[in-house]
Amino acid sequence: MATHRGSAFVLAILLTLTIAAASQFKVGGSGQWTSPNPNSMSYNDWAERTRFQVGDTLLFSYPPDTDSVLLVDRNAYNSCDTSSFIDQFKDGSTAFTFARSGPFYFISGNKDNCKKDEKLIVVVMAGRNGQTSLLAPSPSPSLPPLTSTASSPPPKGQIEVSPSTSPPSPPPPSGASSQVVGFMSTLGAAILASLFYIL
Repeated sequence: MATHRGSAFVLAILLTLTIAAASQFKVGGSGQWTSPNPNSMSYNDWAERTRFQVGDTLLFSYPPDTDSVLLVDRNAYNSCDTSSFIDQFKDGSTAFTFARSGPFYFISGNKDNCKKDEKLIVVVMAGRNGQTSLLAPSPSPSLPPLTSTASSPPPKGQIEVSPSTSPPSPPPPSGASSQVVGFMSTLGAAILASLFYIL
């Protein structure tokens, strides 16, 4: 019986530490998923300045009656093809957690908004403890691998994602929400540890 209790304790601590290490990011910094103002920073400019890791969550906020978020492949991203999606979110307040490393492509479910640059590429690095996936060791077969073609630039209006050879820059401050999540997770781990010790 003590062995089971000890194993459960170790698993609970590991799960809590994984959750505590994850961050939440509001899309574009504000969380508002909408056609960007031409004078403001694009979603991709924001994403390039942010380090995303396995287990992190993107928070999208949008009017569900006029917009949605589509997870798509690179081709659908480049062409704003709203009929060819991997997953669709229409609730107006979407939290998307990265379960693997690699590129993720998001577009607006409103084709006109997508053509006005309401779209986002996020490149997710391995997790803080080196994990490349929360669920499986290999990336999802439905998304293309990260590739680089240095021979010619992509056609106008298309974005090419290529790996960086320089070390990643430290992430910018991600706001109070990730600090609260980290604190609450640590507090939860301490309470859980106390409960297991008492039992």
